[in-house]
Amino acid sequence: MLLQIANLCKSFGYGAQRNEVLRNVSFDVHAGEFVALVGSSGSGKSTVMRLIAGLDSPSSGVVSLDGRPITGPGSDRGMVFQKYSLYPWLTAAQNVAFGMELQRRSRQEIRERTAYFLEVVGLADAARRLPRELSGGMQQRVAIARALAAEPKVLLLDEPFGALDIQIRESMQEFLYHLWQRTGLTALLITHDLEEALLLAGQVHIMAPSPGRIVRSVAVDLDRSAMAQLRLSRPFLDLREELAQCLRGLEPALPT
Repeated sequence: MLLQIANLCKSFGYGAQRNEVLRNVSFDVHAGEFVALVGSSGSGKSTVMRLIAGLDSPSSGVVSLDGRPITGPGSDRGMVFQKYSLYPWLTAAQNVAFGMELQRRSRQEIRERTAYFLEVVGLADAARRLPRELSGGMQQRVAIARALAAEPKVLLLDEPFGALDIQIRESMQEFLYHLWQRTGLTALLITHDLEEALLLAGQVHIMAPSPGRIVRSVAVDLDRSAMAQLRLSRPFLDLREELAQCLRGLEPALPT
């Protein structure tokens, strides 16, 4: 599996009204990798995600999956959004099964895969509960299970834990990392949270705003066997501060 983003540009409007959102963004995501895009509001990271998801078209450049240009949405890309986007009238199991039903899989396969992925995300006992009966973290785990059950080649994570409070967010970050280890999924995360990117991703790309572009790429090689300790470790803190300074340097100056 290879997701390629090559010289991606995106503008809205024409002439004097033209707004350049992305300029020459390029990076790859290989099978089994966890990659993160980090940037402030206006850096274009959400636009990159929309283009990869096939929800919009680039002005120039190419987004391709296994050599084929992406021209629209497809089941080869699973999306998990900041808002849980579960169907409130369906149970957890029915939400997980929904994408597979659209794929017209057999009823037996749907039952087996639904049970398996609810087990994977630790919600086997919540199969018959409605979203309103689940906590925010549990709802997001259902959303992840739904995305994985459809067998996407790459999981696209759009600020997946931004709506959660800090304690649940930290537990979900640890959950997602161990899920990645267990399943070998391929993931692309966009986030404004630098710490989250460093905790989860093996490759981090820093994006600058106006227009959005990648200004730095870092391979992250940290011991993630104990995330609570990792957050306080000197290598993690040093790298976080180094990249935080980079991000601070990209922020526009406040008017005086």
